Amino acid sequence: MSERRVVLIGYGSIAGDIAAALLAAREPGYALAVLLRPDSPSRARVPEGIAVLTALDAVATFGPDLVIEAAGHGAMRDSVPGCLALGLPVLVSSIGALHDEAFFAELVAIARKKGGRLLLASGALGGLDYVRAVRHAKQLDLRYESRKPPAAWSGELRALGHDPATLSQPVTLFSGTAREAAALYPQNLNVAAALALAGPGFEATGVDVVCDPAATGNMHVVKATSEFGTLSLEIVNRPSPTNPKSSWIVGQALLAAVEQHFAPVVML
Repeated sequence: MSERRVVLIGYGSIAGDIAAALLAAREPGYALAVLLRPDSPSRARVPEGIAVLTALDAVATFGPDLVIEAAGHGAMRDSVPGCLALGLPVLVSSIGALHDEAFFAELVAIARKKGGRLLLASGALGGLDYVRAVRHAKQLDLRYESRKPPAAWSGELRALGHDPATLSQPVTLFSGTAREAAALYPQNLNVAAALALAGPGFEATGVDVVCDPAATGNMHVVKATSEFGTLSLEIVNRPSPTNPKSSWIVGQALLAAVEQHFAPVVML
């Protein structure tokens, strides 16, 4: 079996972790490339042995079996449509960008016309299999709460007149729909978007965003009630060492998705 060919969009901390793990994988192994802008400062961090690409025609020439986006909402808009137009499967982590109905519809249309596939990573959240199973329930009530420490919300707290260093009580920053949450907090609420897309949609998924000085990690609470039963899920992830707004587990979730993509047995 020949090595698997993978293109990473962006080369931040998450993409770097993914690249290191894939390069260390056993047979058949991986051949990697990174898609970056010509002026990207990340170019200096790309290790030897990984090709650096600057245009979609170079991606086509490389011939990837899978493209992985781990670079943020801007990269989603700049690069994912073109990769789908090449007929490629694209695994995305910046799911929050899909709150834009027109952009999401554009990606779906390109994938249908050109044969690409948009693969949505679960990221920092679990339980999406259950939510998918009950998404068409007649009596579904789905709500998500994000509860993170002040380090994840320092800018937002200061804008509201709070000192992150002295905050002593929880502060609710937002309460509304998943669409509103994903638009307001693009670096923090990919989880809410993933839940909405697995479930009844952005408008029918409730979201609460809480900054809690007592939180020991990035907490995600999901509650679903329907005629089929109830789900109550609480996950506490450790923040990324390089980005407190993101959970450390995100890179591992993307790696698990890569394994599933190439595996002969797939758990759905």
